[in-house]
Amino acid sequence: MFEKFIKIISRTLATVIMFLLADSFYLSQKGFVWSDGNIVLLKSAQAAEADQKPLDTANFNMKPHHVLGKSDAPVTIYEFSSLGCTHCADFHLDTLPKLQEEFIDIGKVKLIFADFPIDKRSMQAAMLARCMPENKYFDFLAILFKKQMSWGLSFKAEKLLSGYAEVEGITPEEAKVCMDNKDVANDIIYVRQQAMEKLGIRATPSFLIRSADGDEIISGAPDYNDLKEIINKKLEN
Repeated sequence: MFEKFIKIISRTLATVIMFLLADSFYLSQKGFVWSDGNIVLLKSAQAAEADQKPLDTANFNMKPHHVLGKSDAPVTIYEFSSLGCTHCADFHLDTLPKLQEEFIDIGKVKLIFADFPIDKRSMQAAMLARCMPENKYFDFLAILFKKQMSWGLSFKAEKLLSGYAEVEGITPEEAKVCMDNKDVANDIIYVRQQAMEKLGIRATPSFLIRSADGDEIISGAPDYNDLKEIINKKLEN
């Protein structure tokens, strides 16, 4: 009985180790490295060793794949977020609905979701979300954030993610193609790197608030009242 128990424990540990090794290999292939216990991009780790460069917010531009709000809204918010980040989930599920009701739906603000994955699972989730049609994209993000603990801690994350997508009309075969799309992965990593180099983004969630009077960067999930005050000042100007 004891020997059987030891075998079960050994098999479990071996599975965990192999899973972590596979995860680490994937991340290294995508340009991620371990630095002081955190997963960062290689260029980010190199930049940390050099002098901090001045921010270059004016030259940060990204092709928005999905926009929440009217295209001519005077204030634009870029949300740099990882689908595996708990604070990102809090913002998206608790703060964004208030923001949408008070500013986005009436045409004063538009929000652009900028993928900033922190691990393999959040990268896969981001790539899968990109396959959603415009009218389902932000709803699908909400589903992924709500179920974050389930797929984020699972050894079968890809299967769970495919299941969520299937409910939205994406077949498992289509989901796999989405999560294996190198062009999408490269685009996500490119935008992520530009955000780090030009905006100094190092953590999720972070925000770039852009309007005619200039850019403002917020690191961390803001209190809604503070965010509302910043937006109102930009609208006044």
